[in-house]
Amino acid sequence: MSKTEQFLTPAQEKRIVDAIRVAEKATSGEIRVHLEKTSKLDPIDRAKEVFHLLKMDLTELHNGVLIYVAVEDRNFVIYGDQGINDVVPSDFWETTKDIILAHFKKGDFTQGLIDGILLAGKQLQEHFPWDHTDTNELSDEISKG
Repeated sequence: MSKTEQFLTPAQEKRIVDAIRVAEKATSGEIRVHLEKTSKLDPIDRAKEVFHLLKMDLTELHNGVLIYVAVEDRNFVIYGDQGINDVVPSDFWETTKDIILAHFKKGDFTQGLIDGILLAGKQLQEHFPWDHTDTNELSDEISKG
């Protein structure tokens, strides 16, 4: 079993997916988590590539957010689509990144992802509030590469 498969237990994955569903109830934004063993690319470049591969760039309002984790590289990136980047300050994700990093440093990857997802949902709600016409455009499941 690879480190990516061992990174989270099925129960931990379920808690993270549940957090995504809770976060998305308050926003039209879409949040995904992608895990992979390692990347030969710069983490930001790889996050952009995964964002496209997961078709996150095809959401109606371009308000998808990817939390990309390269497990063995010990790197993660929060990558937001153009619709978000057009309306938020350049340091918009710093608080979310800091919360995730604080948990990751303690080895609590599950809580780091959960807290990051919930905070991202709150931040997205400010600019992309949920309304009755919103649909869940992307899977909430964790993807792995």
